[in-house]
Amino acid sequence: MDITKTRAIVTGGASGLGAATASGLIDAGAQVTIFDQDPRGASFAADVGAFFAQVDVTDEDSVQKGLDNAVDAMGGLNTTINCAGIATTEKTLGRDGPHTQASFNRTININLNGTFNVARLSAARMTDGGVIINTASIAAFDGQKGQAAYAASKSGIAGLSLPMARDLARNGIRVMAIAPGIFRTPMLISLGQEIMDGLAADVTYPQRLGDPTEFAALARFIVECDYLNGTTIRLDGGLRMP
Repeated sequence: MDITKTRAIVTGGASGLGAATASGLIDAGAQVTIFDQDPRGASFAADVGAFFAQVDVTDEDSVQKGLDNAVDAMGGLNTTINCAGIATTEKTLGRDGPHTQASFNRTININLNGTFNVARLSAARMTDGGVIINTASIAAFDGQKGQAAYAASKSGIAGLSLPMARDLARNGIRVMAIAPGIFRTPMLISLGQEIMDGLAADVTYPQRLGDPTEFAALARFIVECDYLNGTTIRLDGGLRMP
């Protein structure tokens, strides 16, 4: 796909990986609408030249309204990049008892159900074909202690790639997923340099945290490379979580 003809929505696009992706696409000549639940995302969108819609990815009506706004603003839609999600840590059986079902359900609902909700509804708006890129995680394959809910949600996203690609092939829509490792996002930076250095020490090479612009670069490459379809790409510097 010609990046200058790309009309994209980026969920979770006001911060972290989503913000880097939105900025990167715009810098390359694409049109972008940011979906984010935080209304403060409108300020970031204005700064980078994106459109903005306040959207709850788990709510069908909210997503439909956001898509209406995006299609009107950009004159169509041919790219969806799902970056919205939450990270949770809770052991299956901890000192305070079993993993709470409510927190498990919330993680699945936002990360997996929200991704599928946006993907299915945006696919219906891609009248001339397009591409959907979902964000998994290396936790889908190397989940650590305390990541049962998170790993399950991200495994589901990885598992969507091939069947969804097969479903949408007749519509000319490709489906891919990116499984990032440990990236230098605002959430991780807040933990402090010592913790970040410790996490980076497990990366094979280069021995550092990923930069969100590297995620954005891969997302752009997927958009432009029409032969990428139906799979998940790890972006992790060779990291295998212990």
